[in-house]
Amino acid sequence: MGAMALRIAAVTLAGLCAATVGAKVPLGQDQHINDSLVAARVADTIRKACPTISARTFVVLRKMSELKSYARAQGYSEAEVKAFLKDGSEKARIRSKAQKILAKAGARTGNAGSYCAAGRAEIAKGSLAGALIRSEE
Repeated sequence: MGAMALRIAAVTLAGLCAATVGAKVPLGQDQHINDSLVAARVADTIRKACPTISARTFVVLRKMSELKSYARAQGYSEAEVKAFLKDGSEKARIRSKAQKILAKAGARTGNAGSYCAAGRAEIAKGSLAGALIRSEE
């Protein structure tokens, strides 16, 4: 390979590396963001269904702020985040994941006690969903 070909290859490779560094995955594919939103949905569903579990408001606000900072650090604009959070199909996808987690934990629609048990289990596990709620029992 000649000197000119090496230079062209180096410039091309540098350009590809720069493009890759600046690239970001769609918000719907960012694992941390999705796991956090699913956990928040699980916690919110539990607190609404169980009369003895409530939100840990300051923890929720802190986690929301941390997640917003994380999204910004990943290169997402506030407009991108807002659009993602308002997207109906994304909301449905997150809700579906949360419902599967709750069902696996034994939560049954119309059975407040099952949601309370699921909430206490999340709290005991020390999961993110558990950190967002407290049991008043």
